[in-house]
Amino acid sequence: MGICDNRTIIVTGSGAGLGREYALALAAEGANVAVNDIRLEAAEAVVQEIQAAGGKAVVALGDITSMAGADAIIAAALAAFGEVHGVVNNAGVVRDRMFASLSEDDWDTVVRVHLKGHFCLASKLVQRWRDQVKAGGKPLGRIVNTSSGAGLQGNIGQSNYSAAKGGIASLTLVQAAELGRYGVTANALAPAARTGMTEGPFGAMMKAPEDGSFDHYHPGNVAPLVVYLCSELSQGVTGKVFEVEGGKISIARGWKTGTVKNKGARYAPQELHTVIGELIATEPPAQKVYGT
Repeated sequence: MGICDNRTIIVTGSGAGLGREYALALAAEGANVAVNDIRLEAAEAVVQEIQAAGGKAVVALGDITSMAGADAIIAAALAAFGEVHGVVNNAGVVRDRMFASLSEDDWDTVVRVHLKGHFCLASKLVQRWRDQVKAGGKPLGRIVNTSSGAGLQGNIGQSNYSAAKGGIASLTLVQAAELGRYGVTANALAPAARTGMTEGPFGAMMKAPEDGSFDHYHPGNVAPLVVYLCSELSQGVTGKVFEVEGGKISIARGWKTGTVKNKGARYAPQELHTVIGELIATEPPAQKVYGT
């Protein structure tokens, strides 16, 4: 028996890296996994690996950045398993440039894949789950989004990626607030792991140890949290952004209103120099932007 028995989960970008580890771990805990990736051969290989281990999986092709693509992905999962209970929005790309050199295409590509890619599948599934609840059902839907440390603190050379990942964190908060009435939970991850997207900037730091010790940055270290969040056990957990790295896990503290200076009347612009200085002096410093 696994904690995800009889639950069908779509995992985007699951042909390699974190997504592959999520798919394997979900299947090992009894989930039916719909493997989505832009690379057909990679998706097929993961499905074959799951099936060889006795699990259940199907390739679910479709463009995550369009509603038609989302329909195709969901249709493949429904045809194979009859229902969908959750989505792990994992797929992503990077187009790293310093902000002054960032092109319109660099911006649009990253925002489309990450931010719109998180919208389309979740939107279609939420509409389905809402209708089921209204008809007396209890789907206990799960949305697991992927933010990033770059989205929480920012990262030099990744203004497009940081903006998209910050948007995903905020999206998660709103989804959780709106969808609880349907029994749907929404949470996000900010994982630190060795993947294709980290090979360039963090390749040396994240390489696997040669002495056989704990592989701190192995992407499989993130998978247990994903499995838990997709299970029925996590029903009371929603609206959280989890930072995960190696054996460490924490819940990120979001924006909170700080010290308030209230004049009780409109400020004159020149007054604000002193007021802003006093406010800055009372606040704990934010975590530094990565790369500074």
